[in-house]
Amino acid sequence: MSKQYETVIGLEVHVELATKTKIFCACSTAFGGAPNTHTCPVCTGMPGSLPVLNKQVVEYALAVGLATNCQIHQYCKFDRKNYFYPDNPQNYQISQLYLPICHDGGVEIETESGGKKTIGIHEIHMEEDAGKLVHDEWEDCSLVDYNRSGVPLIEIVSEPDMRSAEEVIAYLEKLRMTIQYLGASDCKMQEGSMRADVNLSVREKGAKEFGTRTEMKNIGSFKAIARAIEAETARQIDLIESGEKVIQETRRWNDDQGYSYAMRSKEDAQDYRYFPEPDLVPIVISDEWIAEIKARQPELRTEKLERYKKEFGLPDYDAEIITGHKKFADLFEATTEICKKPKKVSNWIMGEIIRLLKENEMDPEDIKFSPVNLAKVIELADSGAINSTVAKEVFEEVFKHDIDPDKYVEEKGLKTVNDAGELQAVVEQVIKDNPQSVEDYRNGKEKAIGFLVGQTMKAMKGKANPGMVNQILKELLQAGG
Repeated sequence: MSKQYETVIGLEVHVELATKTKIFCACSTAFGGAPNTHTCPVCTGMPGSLPVLNKQVVEYALAVGLATNCQIHQYCKFDRKNYFYPDNPQNYQISQLYLPICHDGGVEIETESGGKKTIGIHEIHMEEDAGKLVHDEWEDCSLVDYNRSGVPLIEIVSEPDMRSAEEVIAYLEKLRMTIQYLGASDCKMQEGSMRADVNLSVREKGAKEFGTRTEMKNIGSFKAIARAIEAETARQIDLIESGEKVIQETRRWNDDQGYSYAMRSKEDAQDYRYFPEPDLVPIVISDEWIAEIKARQPELRTEKLERYKKEFGLPDYDAEIITGHKKFADLFEATTEICKKPKKVSNWIMGEIIRLLKENEMDPEDIKFSPVNLAKVIELADSGAINSTVAKEVFEEVFKHDIDPDKYVEEKGLKTVNDAGELQAVVEQVIKDNPQSVEDYRNGKEKAIGFLVGQTMKAMKGKANPGMVNQILKELLQAGG
């Protein structure tokens, strides 16, 4: 390949807002209900039904817009986007085209290779979600679940400012973190509450004009997005190099097989025959309302990061990890408030908690145990009431079932044995049973004592104080016991 190419990427990110009810009706937005149980005449498009705007949707959209440095259209309206598809019961979607609620913003990203960069946000608009098509291969048919129909979304449309998969992931991470900190959405990609469509084109390096773009849908994770970008970039370059044209189209990404395939030609706005929504009045956003939303904005990640380093004395690395997920940050602050041991709390989050999340293939948002019980484990371990091995065992139960550590330790008889007399008797027996290790130690093999400590701990079912065991062993061995 003699020519050098540049990838140009823009994203359309759909975020499901954390309201309890839908955007235009009182139906529940709870995830996972039986098909078609969270529905009513409004969200199933029945004739004669009328939408009523959920105020909380507007406030969440405003909060995200302000946090991403957007301008606000203080007079904005809804429009009808007309298209025909089985998951769209009205044959149109209520969205915003002409006057979206937020516009002309941007967020700063930082990548390992490229440093800092601002990604422009063209607009943020509010809209309703469509239903869900379920394809039954056995019956060779498709079913429709309208539970998701009418769930409130914001669509964040970026400028085509990204040039690599790395920048895309950094941008998505920044958006996700910001929105989670605002409490506007949990942004769980696996549940569809955050979805990203990738608009991608390729051009020769130095060219001013954009190439023909494609849009990729059905991408279920950040890793899949990176793979899809790499594959689509290679596909477009191959087409250009062989003298063929890239077709403007929507493509569906198959992550299992690592390729995309054409779904339909890419529509432009005029294809949807947009017109102003006649059943909803315009939204007038006062200066006072904006000021109220600004006043309610929580501490975001950047400010929290700096505060953790100053207030709690956390190292940069710890603070980065903990503030990287709102759930970690909330857990850290609540637990520290109880036990007043920030570094210990940080160590547990970065050690055992992250380990157990990985082992169980869970996200931080899936954490269910209370800060109170984490604080109790830390106190038990710190006071010497249980040793570090037992502490990990107890915490696993806390992690899985949110048990009370104090009661669990008491019931299971896990408290550390600090009785010197009891320990000495066990150590004497271990020395008697392991003459070779005793001889090795006396011949200068210091590591042999580690084996003897292990045997003692085994005999004590892990409940002995390791420091005391070590001390008693050394005293007896040196005394010739």
